[in-house]
Amino acid sequence: MKERIITAIVALALFTPFVIIGGWPFILMVYVLATIGLFEILRMRSIKLLSVPGIIAWCALAVLLLPAQLGHWMSESLGYSKVELVFVAVLLLLVYTVVVKNRFTFDHAAFSVLGALYVGIGFYYFIETLLFGIEFVLYALIVIWMTDTGAYFIGRKIGKHKLWPEISPNKTVEGFFGGIISAILFACIFQYFVPVANSYIILIIVTVIASVAGQLGDLVESVLKRHYDVKDSGKLLPGHGGILDRFDSLLFVLPLLHLLHFVA
Repeated sequence: MKERIITAIVALALFTPFVIIGGWPFILMVYVLATIGLFEILRMRSIKLLSVPGIIAWCALAVLLLPAQLGHWMSESLGYSKVELVFVAVLLLLVYTVVVKNRFTFDHAAFSVLGALYVGIGFYYFIETLLFGIEFVLYALIVIWMTDTGAYFIGRKIGKHKLWPEISPNKTVEGFFGGIISAILFACIFQYFVPVANSYIILIIVTVIASVAGQLGDLVESVLKRHYDVKDSGKLLPGHGGILDRFDSLLFVLPLLHLLHFVA
């Protein structure tokens, strides 16, 4: 626990200035985080980032991360949209399966593409959310952190019914609902000082959905690691694992806030 706390404090101290400054420093930081995340997910399938398929997957990731304004500029200037360029990456990966005589298979190509989409879309909305206002980023982080904290402590205190033991043996039903209640409580406190919703009813509804989505994001990462027999996605953050271990919930929550038109 001590190691986790120290790592969290150091990471927060390094991370916070980029969020406050915003602009290109923040975008570059997100590119670095997303690159590490892609490296972690590709490694689960024994695909090296510094390889032909790894570089193609990274190029798709780099395109996906382009802020909307740059994406529109690229489409108008070059005549190609982000979707079209990602499709080119898909075709190149499929051609590569032929070049190497199926040593890199269709399954590998599909994994590489889905990995780039999973990491790229989630971190893209990290960039877009900050453009709408730092308060929305803070709200998302509060919901995720308080969900995790509430689920952990309430699960340990009164948790008796396993939520999904085949995927995450330590999670409980009581912790699941405790996390949601904790997220609602702290979201309402945040709303009082920094309004992010038009009403508390909307805030509570969105917070419930976001809290559930965050816990599902955590379970998705857990089932992925269990399937590929990986304990942690990486070792970058002592006591916490890798980038994907820390951002798995955020990769689900931020796109959802935009899909719900909460961030606007």
